[in-house]
Amino acid sequence: MLRTLHIRDFVIVEQTEIHFGPGFTVFSGETGAGKSILVDALALTLGERGDASMLREGATRADITAVFDTPKALHAWLAEREIDADEELSLRRVIDAQGRSRAYINGTPATVAQLRELGDSLVDIHGQHAHQSLMRPDAQRELLDAHGGHGELRQAVGQAWKQWRALARQLESAEKDAESLASERERLQWQVDELDQLNLGPDEWEALQSEHTRLSHSQSLLDGASQILETLDGEGDSAHHRLTAANQRLQQMLRHDPGLKGVHDELESARIAISEAVSDLNNYVSRVELDPKRLADVEARLGLVFETARKFRTEPDALCELRESLHSELAALQAAGDIDALRAQATAAQAQYDAAAAKLTAARRKVAKDLGKQVTQAMQTLAMQGGRFEPTLAPSAPSAHGSEQVEFLVAGHAGTTPRPLAKVASGGELSRISLALSVIASRAARVPTLIFDEVDSGVGGAVAESVGKLLRELGERHQVLCVTHLPQVAACANNQFLVSKAESRGTTRSSIEPLDASARVEEIARMLGGMKLTATTREHAREMLEGFGQTAP
Repeated sequence: MLRTLHIRDFVIVEQTEIHFGPGFTVFSGETGAGKSILVDALALTLGERGDASMLREGATRADITAVFDTPKALHAWLAEREIDADEELSLRRVIDAQGRSRAYINGTPATVAQLRELGDSLVDIHGQHAHQSLMRPDAQRELLDAHGGHGELRQAVGQAWKQWRALARQLESAEKDAESLASERERLQWQVDELDQLNLGPDEWEALQSEHTRLSHSQSLLDGASQILETLDGEGDSAHHRLTAANQRLQQMLRHDPGLKGVHDELESARIAISEAVSDLNNYVSRVELDPKRLADVEARLGLVFETARKFRTEPDALCELRESLHSELAALQAAGDIDALRAQATAAQAQYDAAAAKLTAARRKVAKDLGKQVTQAMQTLAMQGGRFEPTLAPSAPSAHGSEQVEFLVAGHAGTTPRPLAKVASGGELSRISLALSVIASRAARVPTLIFDEVDSGVGGAVAESVGKLLRELGERHQVLCVTHLPQVAACANNQFLVSKAESRGTTRSSIEPLDASARVEEIARMLGGMKLTATTREHAREMLEGFGQTAP
């Protein structure tokens, strides 16, 4: 439920703070006083677009904050975005003179999209021109589906449609380009076969290069290793012999100076290291041998890899990656060119769409009957006695919205044949039907707060009283806020605010004040008789308020 709305420097409102309660609340006042400004300000906190034109003349920024009770269903949403979930939910919107906008949720910076997402769970606004949208078939379909809660069914139909159409386009393209696809498949198949025949391993190119270098220099490697062995441990004056002799001499010197122990140990380590190196070189010499045949095989393999890389205009070490890429392209092309498989997939996707669309159609037919019955009953109290309202479903070409066209038919009076709403309803009838639809659809709404912005335009007299009763009944289940110019509607409300404007120093400002019992008599009397109030209009106002259980002085 909306608790508080704080507005500063918005249009002609300098500053105001309005506190709201449960039930049915109306805002009244003279034309142009700024009643609908309240709705526009609240809409900003719910993510509507705003610009610098909304600032009060001379102000540097507009600042609007709406405070709601926090629905339990939104706690998880807030927690996921690391926003504190208190008992109250504060939505704030600031717009500066350059048109830049900032948004906050419980003091945490947020995006306008996040405000809009929250707003869908908090408030449902029915604008004063809502009846005009009823002329559009898509609006009629949206209203029927909203009343029936068809969100999941619609989503399933939309997804099935998207998948079906994608496969159908793919099939159409495959059938159209079958010859060129076959040619491309042949080209890719030849390339894949060539690379498969080569069958170059992931690390083979580097290994081949290393082996070729070793084999082609086998003789020089053997000669070098032998020379090193002779230097290290050959007969005569070798490094190993000299180190051994030096260490033996140090061994004798240690008897006279133990401080040479470190030098002795270092020479001993060097002698051992040379021994190990000699052992390793002997093993190396025993392994390395001249192998002309293997060298020829390696050179042949290298030549084949070079030749293949030249054909494909790439580097030898890129052939493995190219092979994988071409395999993937060929697989995709084969799948795209498998017309029989594509046709089977498209047929299965169509069947899935038909099943989802059939479920949506069945749900719409059931809801259409229920909605038609409820709106027809409401029409009897809105000066359309004997009238009927019939939502119809006419088969149409499949689309993302289903397999039927939703159309609202109406008979304004008894004995007439229902015809399309856009063709037969007068402006007043259209407004009343729109109001009935709004109220009935809102009965099933999950949002706690409903706002009606002059949706009662075009009605009066006993019809206006019926409108007021409908809204008051709705206020028993929701918090209902209504901008109205009808005294009959205002008298039905649990609470009433007066919106007025005044000019001071060349500037027009709007103010909003709650009305007590005596002030409500005066305001409803004004709404009945204009600016000139009489005892008769005041008495009539008292009677209207008392007729709806209101206390009137």
